[in-house]
Amino acid sequence: MTGMLPYGRQSITEDDIAAVADVLRGDWLTTGPQVDAFEADLARWTGGVGVASVSNGTAALHVAYAAAGVGPGDEVVVPPMTFVATASSAVALGATIVFADVEDETFCLDPAAAADAVTSRTAVVAAVDYAGHPADYDALRTALVGSDALLLADAAHSIGGTYHGRPVGSLADLTTFSFFPTKNLTTAEGGAVAALDPEILERARRFRGVGVVRDRAELRFPDEGGWHQEVHEFGLNYRLPDVLCALGRSQLRRLAAFKARRSALVARYDEALADLDGVLPPTRRSWADPAWHLYPIRVLDGRRREVYDRLRAAGIGVQVNYLPVHWHPAFADLGYRRGSCPVAESFYSQQLSLPLYPGLSDADQERVIDALTAVLRGSAVRSAA
Repeated sequence: MTGMLPYGRQSITEDDIAAVADVLRGDWLTTGPQVDAFEADLARWTGGVGVASVSNGTAALHVAYAAAGVGPGDEVVVPPMTFVATASSAVALGATIVFADVEDETFCLDPAAAADAVTSRTAVVAAVDYAGHPADYDALRTALVGSDALLLADAAHSIGGTYHGRPVGSLADLTTFSFFPTKNLTTAEGGAVAALDPEILERARRFRGVGVVRDRAELRFPDEGGWHQEVHEFGLNYRLPDVLCALGRSQLRRLAAFKARRSALVARYDEALADLDGVLPPTRRSWADPAWHLYPIRVLDGRRREVYDRLRAAGIGVQVNYLPVHWHPAFADLGYRRGSCPVAESFYSQQLSLPLYPGLSDADQERVIDALTAVLRGSAVRSAA
């Protein structure tokens, strides 16, 4: 039998390796020219919106919330169908999380639920582009009318996607990206924050650099000496080093190809599963051009656990994305209760992610489809030779 097919995997070429090796042979491993160059390259995908690179996707969220001024007494609205970091990074700054349910079909933040969740204490409403499908940002903007809250796009899944023809990264006040190996491009670990307001972007850059101020015009003691630097507000070391920025720059050159291959695989899944009883494929709004990160199906009739177990036993590395955030014990211990977001909770009970990554061959995708079909029809699953 062949090895386990993962649900996601990085795509690394000799060009990527050469780009990293060139930096390793140079003078700058971190805080050097590749950082600025990577951020400039990323801005070409955000419609020119400025970007700050950071050490990982969770750091991107923490930096974005900090740049937005989130702190004790503030509320942050978050959908539960996401990785826990969308919420926990705001908790780390002292905020209270208010969970708002997701839309049926796309499982992105429901604008009506977001509107109901907003109060005078809301500092940020965080939408999540689940599976790579953009949230409905125009409707979310409308939901925030009369509020001072900033809109954040957690675009860990969706770089390269568009909404009404506008690129992800330009749709919200703040946008966060993740470059983990399973994501749509990778820097091994890494992430980024895009911000429409240059002042917020500068706060993000300062926070990811431990809060250090070096600009003489801003120093409180400018005549201390050429070595002098100050910290005016606390930050953390969330810098992304040159060696990983070089990998990211090389990967970005293939992002369009990555997106096209993912879209082709999604189309093949859609066709194969269209008439298969017991599952529902993901849906797509007419205004969205998703950058598919996941292929999330719904397994009906209470069979999700059975299908998961049998496919994993057959070497098909399916995954579940995600446990509703408010179900995690850390949030349950704070008083959050099951039943508060019924759409997300119902979806979780059915959700299963099939393997999806640019290097997935047509033959391996057929293996996934055949195995899923066999399980749902009660047949034995053939092991791959």
